[in-house]
Amino acid sequence: MAELSTDARKQILRGLMRYWSMLFEPVALETKADWLAAVNATDTWIDDNAANFNSALPVAAQSGLTATQKTLLFCVVALRRAGVSFLRRIVGEVG
Repeated sequence: MAELSTDARKQILRGLMRYWSMLFEPVALETKADWLAAVNATDTWIDDNAANFNSALPVAAQSGLTATQKTLLFCVVALRRAGVSFLRRIVGEVG
């Protein structure tokens, strides 16, 4: 799986900043550089650990799901674990 482009990372940065700003939720990242460093580190970690995630999946999922499907699976499970309230709007009835 390829890492995100610089533009895609900046879009994520802006989107997260807007999202948490709308919620008036305090976030410890104070500068755009802090935000971008966090986005960059997350993207790199995902790329570095894709093989570990794939090998943790059941064999049927390893060979039967596309990279995009595996990514969505990971994201939905991670969002649900975090208790993200908008998850239902993303994938319908999950929680």
